[in-house]
Amino acid sequence: MTATSGFCCEGRTSLVPDASPIVFVVDDDVSVRESLELLIHHEGWRVETFTSAEAFLHRSYEMVPGCVVLDISMPGLNGLELQKRLAVERPGMPVIFITGYGDIPKTVQAMKAGAVEFLTKPFSDSTLLSAISGAIERSKILTGREAEIRTLKTRYARLSSREREVMALVVLGLPNKQVGFELRISEITVKAHRGSIMRKMEADSLADLINQASRLRLPRPKVTI
Repeated sequence: MTATSGFCCEGRTSLVPDASPIVFVVDDDVSVRESLELLIHHEGWRVETFTSAEAFLHRSYEMVPGCVVLDISMPGLNGLELQKRLAVERPGMPVIFITGYGDIPKTVQAMKAGAVEFLTKPFSDSTLLSAISGAIERSKILTGREAEIRTLKTRYARLSSREREVMALVVLGLPNKQVGFELRISEITVKAHRGSIMRKMEADSLADLINQASRLRLPRPKVTI
């Protein structure tokens, strides 16, 4: 059964908290898709199958734990090309490659690009299920981090341009007086902006705010020595 529901414009992303993991099977061979769907479903995971890399990319991206079981050789966009796209567009999605023949160069290329496993057909059910289990655990960590970064970006977007300027200087450890000097505003105004920043960023302390700025990779402003 090929998944067709939930498709929309390429690149759309939705966050689904506490959703159960999904295993995506992308293979142009119908017999492989059907057998893997039964196996994975029997193990208790949600599973969706796709006939091509293009079909998979057009499915709306839910930020939930999961992995892709991917045929390396397919018409159109092949497995390695899809892996490159996923690394950029869906970084929390581990890839398990399957292939019908041994191909050392492709295996090396896939593993260097971050594939968690490369299985040559025929492989045992237990081997694949073990690889999927490990990939899902890895995805839970990566997806959690990605969700946290998105949350921080949402909070940061609430700040005014002036508040962003103040935050950039505050996280450097500058006192309010120097922040005011750098921005040519009063110390009282700096304190007001600082309080607003702490509320909008939901920071418990200056150390927490500094950690948030680091995770957001905010540019370091130039300051007067």
